Amino acid sequence: MANSNLPRRIIKETQRLLSEPTPGISASPSEDNMRYFNVMILGPTQTPYEGGVFKLELFLPEEYPMAAPKVRFLTKIYHPNIDKLGRICLDILKDKWSPALKISTVLLSIQALLSAPNPDDPLSENIAKHWKSNEAEAVETAKEWTRLYASGA
Repeated sequence: MANSNLPRRIIKETQRLLSEPTPGISASPSEDNMRYFNVMILGPTQTPYEGGVFKLELFLPEEYPMAAPKVRFLTKIYHPNIDKLGRICLDILKDKWSPALKISTVLLSIQALLSAPNPDDPLSENIAKHWKSNEAEAVETAKEWTRLYASGA
């Protein structure tokens, strides 16, 4: 952790992420920029994303922890709350952010979102419509995309 201009909080959170990893989630800071994390989330069991390995990027803005981290999926995913650019519709990344939340909380919330897609608060209108009109078919598409784009890459 040779980045002395980082706030203590980021250093502590980073150390905790590395020393106490959350099951199914790994996050490690980039060597060039300790505010930039390479994240991998395993698709939760009994979801269309099961077996998938999803790559995300997480960036802590200068204002962190007063401002939420910026997170997006790098792996293509079929999900009503994630758009084709990988942006995520999640309240704690927007208006429900609190400085009391940590990087690990954000990643757990994203993992939970994979278990419980919410087509009523969509970021991808087309996928949300598909999910609402024919959930079984949408789930099959999500499984197919997981197989195509997130299989142990």
